[in-house]
Amino acid sequence: MEVKFRLGEYKVLIFRILLGYLFYFIGRVLFFAFNANLFAVDHLSSILKLCYYGMAFDTAALLYINSLFIVLSILPLAINTRPGFQKGLTILYFITNLLAYATNFVDIIYYRFSQVRSTKATLDVLADENNKKALFKHFSGAYWYVIIIFILCSLCWIWLYSRVKIKPNPGRKPASYFYSSVAAFLIVLALVIGGIRGDFSHSTRPINMIDAYKHVIIPNQGDIVLNTPFAIFRTLSANNFKLEHWTDQNYINANIKPVKQYNNTPAVKPNVVVIILESMAREYWGSMNRGANIPDFKSYTPFLDSLSDNSLIFTNAYANGRQSIHAMSSILAGIPSFQTAFTSSPYAKQQIQSLVSVCDTMGYQTSFFHGAANGSMGFQGFGNILGFKNYYGRTEYNNDRDFDGIWGIWDEPFFQFMGKTLNTQKQPFMATLFTLSSHDPDQIPEKYKARFKGGPLTIDKCVQYTDNSLRLFFNYAKTQPWFNNTIFVITADHTSQTYYPEYSKAINRFAVPILFYSANKAYALKGVRTDLASQMDIYPSIVDMIGYNKPFRSWGRSLITNSPDETPRVINSPGNIYQFMQGNYIYLFDGKVFTGIFAAADKGLEKNLMGGKIDSEMDKAMLDCKALIQDYTDRIVNGKLKR
Repeated sequence: MEVKFRLGEYKVLIFRILLGYLFYFIGRVLFFAFNANLFAVDHLSSILKLCYYGMAFDTAALLYINSLFIVLSILPLAINTRPGFQKGLTILYFITNLLAYATNFVDIIYYRFSQVRSTKATLDVLADENNKKALFKHFSGAYWYVIIIFILCSLCWIWLYSRVKIKPNPGRKPASYFYSSVAAFLIVLALVIGGIRGDFSHSTRPINMIDAYKHVIIPNQGDIVLNTPFAIFRTLSANNFKLEHWTDQNYINANIKPVKQYNNTPAVKPNVVVIILESMAREYWGSMNRGANIPDFKSYTPFLDSLSDNSLIFTNAYANGRQSIHAMSSILAGIPSFQTAFTSSPYAKQQIQSLVSVCDTMGYQTSFFHGAANGSMGFQGFGNILGFKNYYGRTEYNNDRDFDGIWGIWDEPFFQFMGKTLNTQKQPFMATLFTLSSHDPDQIPEKYKARFKGGPLTIDKCVQYTDNSLRLFFNYAKTQPWFNNTIFVITADHTSQTYYPEYSKAINRFAVPILFYSANKAYALKGVRTDLASQMDIYPSIVDMIGYNKPFRSWGRSLITNSPDETPRVINSPGNIYQFMQGNYIYLFDGKVFTGIFAAADKGLEKNLMGGKIDSEMDKAMLDCKALIQDYTDRIVNGKLKR
């Protein structure tokens, strides 16, 4: 039988695919080893179990990547065992496999910043960068050891592949060879389709990223189960803005209150300056950790700590997204990002009611400041959608003597530039500053290297530098006539490197500071609040303070009015599951069912209460979670973001 005649070819094909499993296993172990402090995995058996579950995702990824290679390997061609044909297959095999495999190594480093496996959204963010060469040069130099490990793995993979070769087989009988090969082809094709789907059932959807989380109790362990090529493939055409109908509009209006109206009437319209600090998580601030009982805690923000003493601060606040551009939409428009980034979706181009549009209608001069190359991070594009009248970037700064060599203008001179620019603007103005220097590669200007020594994390010295830059900015601003009638709001875009175990916990990977300050005592912005808050509460809070008395769209609440009719809540996503906090509990929702309920204090998500009694508070919160998501997707998909 010709099928027996081809058994050698099939065995070699299986061996080549099995090599993929081997090196994906190695990649997964390396991914865990380099990021072990971010995962609550204490035993070898636990990591091996996660690797076992990961095989289903490796299967899908490897079959995606090798589909053409497999087809060409099993087609009944007369030349398929000849050296030239096999050489071509080898080139195809390694070009596709090593390019995909490299993304796992990118995430070995990038994961500590993003806290999620890279997806299409990550590629979208990279596409917005116009200094890709400089970034590539930096990361290649800073993380050379990861590149070396990748090269060694690749060479080992190539060497093992070359050990097993297909020998030419003369003397085939054309008819029997063709029919037996067709039968084998159909069988292999069915196996490939089943492997890509995750099973052979026609009634179920293909395996997706969300399925990784059914194997774990602590959500971020699902990122060990996953691999990066799978995450990218599965999100290339993903649309997670799916309309749902869990409840009616009356329930949404009564409990989520997506359209709000406040009746504050300030005597004079205040200026507003929103400062979004790059990567400066709550972990680094002393004022945000007083009473947290973290052993040997050290603050790297002396100026912000002193400012906090005369501010209204929120020590239980969280980000609504994972990346910088997510923070921009969450803070300025109250639009969070979950599985799919809103800002990278086609829906982001619609008319959006936001802090910018509200200020425009009230006669404010609106400006956005970011010291990077214009267009970096997608800020300028989204800023145009929101309607900022002015954009100030590296181009407008126009002095590359203050360029840091990677990202843009150092924080200190750029903050001074913003202060002087605001002096030229008609009041009232609304300005947003997105800082830059507290970012990998964690550099500070040469003149400060002896002064700012930092701590155990490389970002610590950058936090000290940016904190000092803010001190100098405020020293300048308070000499200007607009300062006393200005409300400053300071927060971070997302978290970054962690040192204290408390901040490595799943929920605290979103822990950011929120601070409101004004020298004008009439705004009464002073005190420490521990109730739940998030980035998307900033937009309605400012709208409330500036005296906008018309209805507007917001899923957040005013932290200033703090109305008992508006429930404190937080919603975000580590990538493939919703994390919802309300009342006494934290809820995990995969978009279909709730997979976990945890006590509010259980930030590490260690004790799942799902197996116990579900009380009325839990029932209400779970319906509120669904109602918020339902209204969120409805307004995005159906163009209702203008209100």
